[in-house]
Amino acid sequence: MTTETSSRGNTGVISARRTESHDVLDIINLFSNTTDVLFGRIDVACLLEKANLALTLCNEKNGAIAHAVFLDYPNWNITDQSDWESFLHKNYINNSCTPLNTLFMHLCVAKEEYAAECLQEMVRRAFITVPELQFILLFIPAEVNLGPDMENVFEKMTTAPDSVVDNDFTLLVCPRHRHYPQLYVRKARLEDHDDIMALRTHQSETLTETYSEYFLADLIESQDEDNQAAVGEAGDTAVGFMSLCSQVNVSLLQECFDLGPFHGLCKPHPEDILKMPQEPSLQEGEDKSNQTSQETESVPSPNFEHAPDEDAAVQNGGAVTVPHTELLPGDVKDFKASATLLKAEEKGAFRPMYRGASNAFCIRLFWIDEKYETRSLDFLQYVFKLFPDKDFCVILVPHHVPEFHLIQSFVRAVPFCTSRFGQELYVFHRAGLLTSFNVRRATRNDLAGVQMLTETLSLNQRILNDFRIFTLVHRDPDGNPVKAFVAEVLDQIVGISVIRDEMHIEYIQSHYNIEAFIHFNRHQQEEHGHLCHFVLNPIFHHYTKYFLKEMLRLTHKSSLYYPIYPQYVEGKFQTPCAHSLTSALHYMAPVRPRRQIVYPLEELGINAPSEQVSKDQLSYSLNHTNRKLVLESKVSVNTRIVVVGASDVGISFLETLIFWPHLQFNNLTLISTHGLPGKDPPGSRHRGFLINSHCFNDQDHAKMSLHSWVNVVVGKMTSINRAAKYVVVSKEEKVPYDYLVLCTGQQYQVPSPTGADIRKLPTNREVLSKWPQRYTGKVPSNHFTLNDDQDCAKAARWLREHIVSMEGECL
Repeated sequence: MTTETSSRGNTGVISARRTESHDVLDIINLFSNTTDVLFGRIDVACLLEKANLALTLCNEKNGAIAHAVFLDYPNWNITDQSDWESFLHKNYINNSCTPLNTLFMHLCVAKEEYAAECLQEMVRRAFITVPELQFILLFIPAEVNLGPDMENVFEKMTTAPDSVVDNDFTLLVCPRHRHYPQLYVRKARLEDHDDIMALRTHQSETLTETYSEYFLADLIESQDEDNQAAVGEAGDTAVGFMSLCSQVNVSLLQECFDLGPFHGLCKPHPEDILKMPQEPSLQEGEDKSNQTSQETESVPSPNFEHAPDEDAAVQNGGAVTVPHTELLPGDVKDFKASATLLKAEEKGAFRPMYRGASNAFCIRLFWIDEKYETRSLDFLQYVFKLFPDKDFCVILVPHHVPEFHLIQSFVRAVPFCTSRFGQELYVFHRAGLLTSFNVRRATRNDLAGVQMLTETLSLNQRILNDFRIFTLVHRDPDGNPVKAFVAEVLDQIVGISVIRDEMHIEYIQSHYNIEAFIHFNRHQQEEHGHLCHFVLNPIFHHYTKYFLKEMLRLTHKSSLYYPIYPQYVEGKFQTPCAHSLTSALHYMAPVRPRRQIVYPLEELGINAPSEQVSKDQLSYSLNHTNRKLVLESKVSVNTRIVVVGASDVGISFLETLIFWPHLQFNNLTLISTHGLPGKDPPGSRHRGFLINSHCFNDQDHAKMSLHSWVNVVVGKMTSINRAAKYVVVSKEEKVPYDYLVLCTGQQYQVPSPTGADIRKLPTNREVLSKWPQRYTGKVPSNHFTLNDDQDCAKAARWLREHIVSMEGECL
């Protein structure tokens, strides 16, 4: 919130929020005589629908006083939106604008008395919301004179000598440093103590309770080569503090997390054993929520050994950050005592062996003022210079700590299924600071780079085949146009994506609640795209949303869709791994399916719905992103939520969590005797033994794709330790939790014999006094208790072997 004074002398508090569709009328009411002159004739509803960023300023009464809309292409139809970068470089000098660091203002309106203050506040809020943003551009007609309000915010960009654009339009630029500059980061000094303590006082007293009152002064004073402290400064005041240590127990982290993508956080060594393990089972407690991201994490790290110096090659694109994160100094070096490992479920599972020295340093403490939280990444440019021989920065975060802006630029390390480590591990590579991230259309010359990028992926051949189809004919076998893009950093390919036109948009509209994210009447048929493949090196994981944004811009698309098919379906594009999506799944929103009407097609005749709507298709889970969503980060929730029982209630609970569009639950675990339901092919004969569930059928399970988001522990819960907060599975395995949800449901039990002598005609009262309520003896081989599909399959198998085969022999 900020305090603004109007031209009439009225002072009030102004807050900012994202603009919503119901603001359209308010925006139109703020139009003035100069609005059409500056921005042209605008369809506000359509503009909001496809805007990358739209902000609204509100007064204390929540009344809108200003609106601004930003897109990733010019606001006048001067050049094609996919080619504006080369257009700017050709016609303007001293131009450092790239698609990564630039947005164009397409509209800005405000109440007349707040116009000057609101324009400055709007651009400042835009720079805060998008940390990578460095420039805001605005084209205005050449005959329009800059008013004093705009002169305080924008400046003219110098045109090239041979440019003719200046005759029709003037390009204005608003650089970041004038409104929300980067933090100046330096070594911490003792005189910073009071400023730092002021930051910490209103956040937590944990450190004071654990250490002495003067531990911070001791920490600053005892800096050496292995222990460093940095301060972020704004206006000669310390607004952020970071404590670092070069001693990291990488061997313990290797036991608890899959660090293969980061070479085990170690230097390469000739004696390293890097043989890849066999394909892991996805049903034995594997981390399903990272099933797709593990493919990307096998991508080899790029070689940036000869990259230019960071000062020359890296401009801070920032990333989102938060204040008050506290990691105790002992967390990194002394956590071994608190880490416990379960017995490995896969006895023969191979794990790489790393012989090299540690290649990581850690962040032990981090505080920052809330006003500057989105500039937290500014610290990393400085701290990597403190440890020039280290390539990775790691941070350990307790599960219950809300995600803060700094770690949104880090990569979350995938824990092993047997790990009970009590914290989340986040990793950042120094190459992630490079801002030369460029997305362009792929060419035939990129085949070698794509092959090198995908050589360790299980679906590399499918990706390469689709890439060859694009380079040769630009169409798939059905004639659907195919487009391929590569992401480059310092001329090295670090990502690839393949998309095509979405040809089943009517089916999607009728079977999925896509209107929760877009208004269909604002999008043309050709603006819907189907994402086939997406591979990005995990070092640049935080650039995923910009990769998606650039694909939409370069293809003139407004929406992307990605289906996940159930595991039991075989054939082309019909398995969960038929497409390779990898880490982009976490940047997309799962779409709820619609309950369908069963149409009597023969009775309706010509009044029946179209075949695109009524025809039967393979059910799948749909994920979606669009221009409005690409710059909105999900909030990651690392709280460990354990659900016991795959009953209708348990499945419904998990469904509610995964379909929360702006939240990402990273630690959902289901404990079930047979894992997730819905794995058997529909039409299996043994299904006739069971009654139908009125909550979820096979199509419902396919449209949820719980295996993409939920970790599954196959077994039976045998006890709960509420004090230590873990459950015991199969009498030996321990699964920790923060929240435990018991949804075991109702089950049939083996009837216990009463032992009553029916010849004596005993009464129920006499029988119940002696009858055990639960049978614990040996179950006869010809007795079956049918509670789920697995029980039915077992019974059917026994009947085939002992009844059907015997009848055949008798015949």
